[in-house]
Amino acid sequence: MNQDYENYYVPEQSPWPIVGAVALFFIAVGAALTVMNLESEGGSGVYLLYAGIAVLLYMIFSWFKNVISESDQGLYSAQMDRSFRQGMSWFIFSEIMFFMAFFGALFYARILSVPWLGGAGNNAMTNEVLWPTFEAVWPLLTTPAGETTQAMGWQGLPLINTLILLASSVTLHFAHVAIENNKRKPLKVMLGATILLGVCFLALQVEEYIYAYNELNLTLDAGIYGNTFFLLTGFHGMHVTLGAIILFVVFVRILKGHFTKDKHFAFQAAAWYWHFVDVVWLCLFVFVYVL
Repeated sequence: MNQDYENYYVPEQSPWPIVGAVALFFIAVGAALTVMNLESEGGSGVYLLYAGIAVLLYMIFSWFKNVISESDQGLYSAQMDRSFRQGMSWFIFSEIMFFMAFFGALFYARILSVPWLGGAGNNAMTNEVLWPTFEAVWPLLTTPAGETTQAMGWQGLPLINTLILLASSVTLHFAHVAIENNKRKPLKVMLGATILLGVCFLALQVEEYIYAYNELNLTLDAGIYGNTFFLLTGFHGMHVTLGAIILFVVFVRILKGHFTKDKHFAFQAAAWYWHFVDVVWLCLFVFVYVL
């Protein structure tokens, strides 16, 4: 009995995974050295950090170029499309677990550690010995060294950024509807608006950080509150940056006439990732800024 088998394209060995790993290593080491040398002059960590970011961007665009070229050559089958979908699904799942770890640290500090230091339950003696003047009130605005800071409120820039990201999800949804109906002009307008909103979000987050450092004395040294605030919002900002880059690549491809209403998974994957980033921000806004 004859049986037809579907062709499955196996790409050549790629250098980009190892290049990306090296870039991430440079970023990690450079960021650590930068933080360590903030108070001193002549630190070289920032140069290593910038080099890692440059290599990472080069890797991203080069890998995109290879995948786009293979797709344009018609090398991908239906099975390859299913592999891409599974891969993107697992990638987003890993990102969910990444943020769950940081949210877990935040909840552990707020629900367990802070009440414990404050003498909750049978820990009154612990409170007297370790930190007699400690008040179990979140956010912690006084460090063990006696330095004080101020909390970042949810009004102002955080609220504006929340509205911006919500608006970007709406424009991206309309762009998705447009590509499914083969309406190229609304697709370009809505996707372009989504990218601009993402850039606005990043610009306002930089402004928020400047305000936090200069006006609130809110830094990475500001105890557990400062640590969790900058880790959660900072890593989210990195994901927004990556999402904006992906959307920009998709936007350029659309300008070149790529994608059809039936074959546009690259756009769909970018949309999945952007909506994930938006949901993470909503959780951040509630648990970091409001509560």
